[in-house]
Amino acid sequence: MSDSSVAIALLYPELLGTYGDNGNATVLAQRLRWRGIAAEVVTVAPRAPLPTGEIYLLGGGEDDPQRHVARDLAEGGRLTAAVEGGAVVLAVCAGLQVLGRSFATGEGRYAEGVGLLDIETGRPPRDQQHKRAVGEAVVEPRRSLNLPMLVGFENHGGLTTLRGHALPLGTVRVGIGNGTADRAEGVISGHVVGTYLHGPVLALNPALADMLLGWVVGELPPLPDDTVDAAAERVKAIRLEAAGLTTLGM
Repeated sequence: MSDSSVAIALLYPELLGTYGDNGNATVLAQRLRWRGIAAEVVTVAPRAPLPTGEIYLLGGGEDDPQRHVARDLAEGGRLTAAVEGGAVVLAVCAGLQVLGRSFATGEGRYAEGVGLLDIETGRPPRDQQHKRAVGEAVVEPRRSLNLPMLVGFENHGGLTTLRGHALPLGTVRVGIGNGTADRAEGVISGHVVGTYLHGPVLALNPALADMLLGWVVGELPPLPDDTVDAAAERVKAIRLEAAGLTTLGM
């Protein structure tokens, strides 16, 4: 990797690439290049050395790959060391669960997570386990982030509880989110962000992408694109659909 490039590490896409979350790496790199900033995406395979990077990305996946990823990343505290050195992390769905202290598997057992986030993911109560979170979601970000409404598509059966210094990324206005009574969605702890939103989430929410990039390169000039307006229209359509007033035509 060039010393002048922002290094974006896409972790285990063959294991955590079920829902198209690999596209988040493309979005980050392109939004840097549009501003004249060099960027390089490096794909990391299981058991491969973890490269030095400014941003690390994890996506969604199934139970067995999830366990492999957790064991691999926990070995030697490699990702934890990178974060302590100032790296930014975006973890989506299974990636979010992997970074916690523990997560439920399909057999009803629990696997140990990386421990980078003070969260635990279990299954909903037995009488609610049929209510898998599937569908469009709208999330109001926590006020301190100064972000517009976030949109995406969720597809998971976990119940994620935040502890300690882990804060919710936002509050669910449409959808399920973490599955807890406080309507929390995702998690943010320092420069580590987790969310259940697919889409890919950064393609649908460019302001979130720029927030992550700003943590790496500093304040960014705005881009003359209309994606933010399109996201706002999507929020309106999802809310109308949830109210039974229209049908999403997207």
